[in-house]
Amino acid sequence: MTEQIAQETTAQGIGVIEQWILAKHENRTDIAPDEDLIENRLVDSLSFVEFVFLIAETSGQEIDMDNLDLADVRTLAAIEKRFLPH
Repeated sequence: MTEQIAQETTAQGIGVIEQWILAKHENRTDIAPDEDLIENRLVDSLSFVEFVFLIAETSGQEIDMDNLDLADVRTLAAIEKRFLPH
């Protein structure tokens, strides 16, 4: 995968995840890459499993919920670093 294609794929993946979160919070128009999604209640306990499933679906990676490190899904930047192509 060329560098440009990898960057476009990553941007699209983060865009899908960000849009999913924003759809649940109509008062928001954007999310900072380092904003804590859990602490700021952008992802709550009721939507967490769906959120992780979306990350898995978007990244094409299987995510083991039993071994998931919350730090990997707390921010868009962390999600990008851990789950999306570089």
